Amino acid sequence: MAQRTTRYKQNRLQQLRGFCFASQTGSMSRAAEKMFLSQPSISLQIQALERELDAKLFDRKGPKIELTHEGQLLFELAQPLVDGFATLEETFNARRHSIDSGTLTIAAGGSTIQYVLPPFVERFVGEYPRIDLRLINVTGKEGMEMLRVGEVDFCVGPMLDIPDDIEFRPIASYDPLLITEKGHPLSKRRKVTPRDISKYPLILPPRHLSTWRLVEYAFAQEGLPYEVRLEVGGWEVIKRYVGLGLGVSIVMSICIQGDEDLEIIPVKDYFPRRTYGVVVRKRRQLSPQAKGFIELMEPSLKELWEEK
Repeated sequence: MAQRTTRYKQNRLQQLRGFCFASQTGSMSRAAEKMFLSQPSISLQIQALERELDAKLFDRKGPKIELTHEGQLLFELAQPLVDGFATLEETFNARRHSIDSGTLTIAAGGSTIQYVLPPFVERFVGEYPRIDLRLINVTGKEGMEMLRVGEVDFCVGPMLDIPDDIEFRPIASYDPLLITEKGHPLSKRRKVTPRDISKYPLILPPRHLSTWRLVEYAFAQEGLPYEVRLEVGGWEVIKRYVGLGLGVSIVMSICIQGDEDLEIIPVKDYFPRRTYGVVVRKRRQLSPQAKGFIELMEPSLKELWEEK
């Protein structure tokens, strides 16, 4: 009996790890890849877990799987345990060596890395030169996936929709601006409306990024058609092509340095401000390194972290 109980306790963590990876990825095969196991091994672990708990954890739809109500409940209970075990050594070392050493990994989009993070990175590296700071340039969706599986400490950027398991801590907001080539007809108007802008071709970031959604929403509110002539990544690239007269664009004020040879027109009455902030997992303990960086970005957060 004692031997059976010991084996049960040893297997349970592995079962829960397989279950959590399958829940996060929606796939047995992808969970197996992350655990360096075969797909049948993961399936057997989850089947054993279902038998032992007398519960159906997934609805299986071909290769895809979805959590049942009972599965979601177990995931909420198991994920903090699995995360805690996975980061046990890292957390131990971080506490043992305090904030002066260790690794900090931050996911952010290209515009955030280029315009928002530099002053904070410069200060952080100056204060903590022994910390290995890594910035990963990804889309918001990719950053969220990395955050959920523990591949990054936190993300920085704008968020339009905030999932239930995510906490968004605002840092700064920026106004939307219309940019055009010098001497453009729109620059001679007292006030520029979406109807005015819709008459000219647009240059926008790729459609999977949030800027496209904001612009699309503003035109939809007015029931206006619009044309996107160029779809390019990066505000510096967009500014370059706007300056060549190939179209106009909506950008955020943070990307305007003051030396651009462009017409810059406020449009905050029609397009929403963009708020950038820190994105973290709820109920997941942050490392001292992560807390230190966040404190540099938003001093008012320090008291909040000290209370937790």
